[in-house]
Amino acid sequence: MAKIFEINPQPLEEEVIGELIDNDYTIKLTAESENLIKSCRKYLDDMIAHSDVPVYGVTTGFGALHDHIINKDQLRQLQKNLVMSHACGTGREVREDIIKLMLLFKIHALSYGKSGVQLETVERLKDMYNAGVYPVIFEQGSLGASGDLAPLAHLVLPLIGMGEIRYKGKKYNSAEINTKMSWPVIELQSKEGLALVNGTQFMSAYGFYALFKARHLLRVADVVAAISLEAFDGRYEPFMEILHNVRPHRGQQHVASFIRRILEGSEIIKRPKKHVQDPYSFRCIPQVHGATYEAVEHAGERIMTEINSVTDNPIVFPDEGMIISGGNFHGQPLALVFDYMAIALADLGSISERRVYRLISGQRNLPEFLIANPGLNSGFMLPQYTAAAIVSQNKQLATPASVDSIPSSNEQEDHVSMGANAATKLLAVVENLEKILAIELLSASQALEFRRPLRSSDFIENIMTELRKEIAFVENDRVLYTDIEKSVEFILNYDFKF
Repeated sequence: MAKIFEINPQPLEEEVIGELIDNDYTIKLTAESENLIKSCRKYLDDMIAHSDVPVYGVTTGFGALHDHIINKDQLRQLQKNLVMSHACGTGREVREDIIKLMLLFKIHALSYGKSGVQLETVERLKDMYNAGVYPVIFEQGSLGASGDLAPLAHLVLPLIGMGEIRYKGKKYNSAEINTKMSWPVIELQSKEGLALVNGTQFMSAYGFYALFKARHLLRVADVVAAISLEAFDGRYEPFMEILHNVRPHRGQQHVASFIRRILEGSEIIKRPKKHVQDPYSFRCIPQVHGATYEAVEHAGERIMTEINSVTDNPIVFPDEGMIISGGNFHGQPLALVFDYMAIALADLGSISERRVYRLISGQRNLPEFLIANPGLNSGFMLPQYTAAAIVSQNKQLATPASVDSIPSSNEQEDHVSMGANAATKLLAVVENLEKILAIELLSASQALEFRRPLRSSDFIENIMTELRKEIAFVENDRVLYTDIEKSVEFILNYDFKF
């Protein structure tokens, strides 16, 4: 039986969202949120009934059409037209995990009672979440400024019986599913369409999904780097606490401390070394990995602030008797940190590939390309090629989106964030990093076997034991792409906690 999670106007916490992603929960609105939503709707209805003062998006057109006054008997059609006309997404379909987050974040934002929607509208979004009914949404179309207009329009098209959805792995016309679920079409009231398509839930969902995966990869990167250090017969001194105390960046100290702990008890790290220094890709692991760690932490703070914000427009303040048209939908706070995070994670992949290269280069008594009979066998020559190709692609994807802006809506929206593009390419960087780290793990585990009979730490040896259950040592050339795939699965599913 599914657990129940209650949505209220209190901030969602990162750990809670992670729990909702990983487990089967049914969500419901608390009485507090229901009352806030109904009170806000009543205030808006009363205002429209008793005032002729134009209110943007409620009694006017949208964007550059903001000076066009709409008759009160056309307000419902105005909102329906908005949703239909703004559903202009294209490109690849958004994955269901992210659509689920979009629904969750939109429901939560509406639960604050600042958007003027009907309670039945929020309840329908909740029903879609609980039933696993996921609207078909496309990656391209949002400028990340007037909110995520196109993707959010696709998210809510099923409410008015339009668009397509995926349900239990199959694609349906929304009207079919509404009939199957006995869901009547929602008749959008004044402002509702605008409340639904304005907001940053597309960007936020991508950002959180990337953050969720990146936090795991930070730990994976440290562990895999430590295995490479052992395989390369690296030195211990660059990780000593005394060194990092005189340059006390929090991330640097965190990484160095973690690697010291997971190397404890290793026969390899403590044995005398002939070489005086290691290359930067080994010696500077705490500095480089630590900087990425701090970048991800900073991005995480901004992403969680955004998730727990009201980002549509205009925003309704019933207690203050005000409806304010502003710019809370502008995605620049997200766009900047998405770019920052993409750069930091791309660099984590870059240093990983350099360690792979060192391991296959025939240095420090390791055979060329990590194969006992090089020449006849190419060994691990080509996995490094693959890693290099992916690293290069990540460098291209790390080009900032947030520095670009193309005016829209007849230049009424004359500065946009391009945060949606930043979000989708950030996730591409994260998933590329998974593959790069998988190639490093594959290479490092192969190289470590050439240090036998010496043993690494118990922590690392346990990882090697589990990895060898999935991927055998390479004695002679074999097809390696399946090994890379298995290594990706391993780093995604193994619990690397110490």
